[in-house]
Formats: sequence, structure tokens, C-alpha cells
Amino acid sequence: MTARPHILIVESRYYAEVAAELLQGAVATLEAAGASHDRLEVPGAFEIPGAIALAAAPGAGYDGPAYDGFVALGCVIRGETSHYDYVCGESARGLMDLSVGRGLAIGYGILTVDNREQAMERAAVDRKNKGRDAAEAALHMVELRARFERQGP
Repeated sequence: MTARPHILIVESRYYAEVAAELLQGAVATLEAAGASHDRLEVPGAFEIPGAIALAAAPGAGYDGPAYDGFVALGCVIRGETSHYDYVCGESARGLMDLSVGRGLAIGYGILTVDNREQAMERAAVDRKNKGRDAAEAALHMVELRARFERQGP
């Protein structure tokens, strides 16, 4: 792994209570691993891939630090319309496109659930702690990318 990876956490605060738990788990994991991190809030899960793409775009007017990896945090709760399906599918597809197409190290922590109870079960740090899992995935992918970069073609 890079000596001290620098990670951008991109989080949707749409469901604030769920987001707080996801963030707590992710931050604790990154800090325990010795990684530094920044946070960026976006309105909803749909905006997470776009924000990561902007942060990772070289020469696009972004003067901040380069990031070794990204943690995507959010929650989509099923409603009465097909909007849920579009947000879930497109946010996942957008992150996968960035991961595969641009080689970005991304930990996926967008919960897709039927209700708030399921969301809290998955988000809470004293339960399934999916914020931790997303941060661990991002760190693992940072390490994997570094390994392949060292090996060369």
C-alpha cells in the first residue's frame, strides 16, 4: 500500500442518520489504517459518481490534492415508484465505469434497501458497519493498484 494513502469520502447526506453511521465506520477504518482523508457531501446517491469523476479529473480546474482512492457512501430506500431502480442502477454503474474504465480505487458503500430499519442495520457501526466495509474495500483496491503499478507491463 502507498505509505499513507489519501482517500476522498464522497457521501450523500440524503438520509442523515444513516449517513452519519456510514461515515463514522469509514473514518474509523481509514484512521486505523493510517490513511488521511477528505470529505465531500453531495445531495444524493445519484451524484456520487459524478463527484468522484470531477475529483479525479486531471487538469479540470481542480487544484486540490490527488487521491489514492475513494469511498462512496449513501443510501437509497425503495419508494413507490421506479425512481429507486434508476438511482440504484445508475449510481452503481457510474462507480463501476470509473473503477474499470479509469482504474480508480473505489469502495462501494451505497446501501440499497427497502426501509429505514434495513438501512440502519447495515449502516450502524455496532451492527453490519458497511461504512467500514467500503473503506476497507477502497484501501484494498489502492494496495492492489499499487502492486500492479510496481510490477509494470
